[in-house]
Amino acid sequence: MEDGEAVDLASFPDIRGIPADLEAPPAVTGEPAPGRRVRRTLPIYAGTAVHHTLYLPADWTAGKRFPVIAEYPGNGPFSNGFGDTCSGMVEDCNLGFGMSGGRGFIWVCLPFVDSERGENRRQWWGDPDATAAYAAACVKDICAGWGGDPDMVVLSGFSRGSLACNYIGLRDEETARLWRGFVCHSHYDGVRPWDYPGCGRADAAERLGRLAGRPQFISHEGSVDKARRYLEEACPDGDFTFVSIPYRNHTDAWVLRDIPERRIIRKWLAAMTGR
Repeated sequence: MEDGEAVDLASFPDIRGIPADLEAPPAVTGEPAPGRRVRRTLPIYAGTAVHHTLYLPADWTAGKRFPVIAEYPGNGPFSNGFGDTCSGMVEDCNLGFGMSGGRGFIWVCLPFVDSERGENRRQWWGDPDATAAYAAACVKDICAGWGGDPDMVVLSGFSRGSLACNYIGLRDEETARLWRGFVCHSHYDGVRPWDYPGCGRADAAERLGRLAGRPQFISHEGSVDKARRYLEEACPDGDFTFVSIPYRNHTDAWVLRDIPERRIIRKWLAAMTGR
């Protein structure tokens, strides 16, 4: 997906030239445990293929509260001329693990719910209302059963998932109240039209009105200036941190590398959550 940024991404270096120092753990079947990432399905979707992944940090202990990073994946299957790919699956998300380093935060990757087929939607939204309801029920389950702190839940996403931070996360007042803050990497709701209902600026402005001063970390490969200019007009009093990722790649894997921008997002996350 192209954002229309007026930059020549081909002139930027490839992120794969920086060795990764982290690798998100594979999603497996079984019960949650510290340092383990497992597939889970809410009881209301038992018997379907709708599912999320849950990672308990390596330092998780019962009876202790942990902030939560919730994450939405990009569209899939996706590939571009730089060799970047995205499966669109919850199993292949990276942001939450890279931001936390696998410690101190519970990490959940949320599905876009296809209610008709009873499965996760790999492209776009499926049923947006069911998707928002799944997120709310999942956050409640994690906070009740696994020590998530309901006052410290951060919503994040890459590409489609970045758009979803507002499109799903600010869909209504009840859903908006779930989140302490947001991480939006690569694309931003309202900056440009897409091919789904409610993508226009008027609808995006209505969603943005539910942000209510919550902080957002907004990044983009090459340049984040287009989102910055949009929000200077659409929400001039918002609490936004803008960071351009100086690589050409449309990927969430930049957080798996020790680059200055990862240190910036970790500092932002720590300041917001007290971790």
